[in-house]
Amino acid sequence: MQKTAATRSPASPLAGFLLRRLGTSVLLLIGVTLVTFLLTNLVPGDPVTAALGEGPASDPATREAFIQAHGLDKPAPVQYVMYLGALLTGDLGRSLTTGQPVVADLAKAIPATIELAVAAIVLSLAVSLVLGTLAAYRRGMVTDQVLRVLTLIGLSVPTFWLALVAFYVFFLQLGVVPGSGRISPSITPPPTVTGLYTVDYLLNGDSVGFLDALAHLTLPVLVLSLFTIGLLTRFVRTSVLEVLDTDYVRAARAKGLGGWRVVSAYVLRGASLPILTVVGVAFGALLSGTVLVESVFSWPGLGSYSYNAARNLDLPGIMGVGLVVGVIYLVINLVVDLFYAILDPRVRLS
Repeated sequence: MQKTAATRSPASPLAGFLLRRLGTSVLLLIGVTLVTFLLTNLVPGDPVTAALGEGPASDPATREAFIQAHGLDKPAPVQYVMYLGALLTGDLGRSLTTGQPVVADLAKAIPATIELAVAAIVLSLAVSLVLGTLAAYRRGMVTDQVLRVLTLIGLSVPTFWLALVAFYVFFLQLGVVPGSGRISPSITPPPTVTGLYTVDYLLNGDSVGFLDALAHLTLPVLVLSLFTIGLLTRFVRTSVLEVLDTDYVRAARAKGLGGWRVVSAYVLRGASLPILTVVGVAFGALLSGTVLVESVFSWPGLGSYSYNAARNLDLPGIMGVGLVVGVIYLVINLVVDLFYAILDPRVRLS
C-alpha cells in the first residue's frame, strides 16, 4: 500500500494543478461571454437597420417582427440568458452579413487564421532562439549590436505598412510570390480534414496543391513574423543572459561540457519558462490580430471576417468573433500553464 501511494503521489500535484486551471478557465469563459455580450450591446447604431436596410427597417410591421424574432424587445439579462442557452447548443446566431450561421462562417475563417499564425510562430520561434542565443553569447560584441539594431527595426516597422510594401514589391513588381488568397483560382481546394490547406493537401497526396498553398502562405507569414521575431529575439537574449550568470551553468562549463551541450541541456531549459510566456502571448496576438495583413493579402481568415462584421454592424458575427478570441487566449494560457507544470515541478505545488 505504501508503495502504491508513493507511486501515485508524483502525479497527484500535476492532476490537482490541471483541475484548478480548468476550473479557473471555465469561470473565465463565463466572464468572456458576459463581457462580449455587454460590449456588443453598447455598440452605437441600430442593428435592425443594419440587418434589414433603410427601406424595410422603416416599415413598423417588419421592424417589430425582426425585433421579436431576435428577442431584442426583452430586457438585457433575459437576452444574456437566451444567449448562453444558445451557446450551449452550439448556436451563435445567423450572420446579418452573409446570411449563414455564424458557426459555419467561423468554421471556414478560423482554420485559415490558424494556418497563418502557426506558420508565423514556428518560423519566429526557430529564428529567435538562434539569434537571441547568439546575441547573448556575443554580448557587447559586433554581432550583438547588429542583431539588436535589426530587432529594433522589426519592432518599429508597422505591420500594415510592411504588408503593403511586400505586396507591391514581391507580387506587383517582381511577381515572385502569389499576391492574394489561399490558393490560385486554377487549383481545386482540398477535401476538408483539418481546414489547413497545406496539411489537407499533404493528407490527400496532392503535391501541386501543397506547393501552391505554401507559396500563397509565404508572403503573409514573412510579414507577420518580422515583428514577432524582433520581440522574441530580444526576450530570448535577455532570458539567456540571466541563465548564463547562474552557478549551475558555470559548473557545467567547469566540467568541460561542450558549448552546444551547455546551451541545449542547461541554458535554454533554464530560460524556457519566461520565453514560453512570451510565445503564448505572441501566438494569441497572431491569431486574433491579423486583420490588416489578412485584408492586404485577401486572406479569408478571422481578421477579415471580424472586419466585415464590424463594418456592417453584424452583431451575431461580432459576438462570435469576440467569443472565439476570448477562447483562444484561454486555451493558450491553459496550454502554457501545462508546459509550466511539466518543465518546473514547483509550479504544480503553487
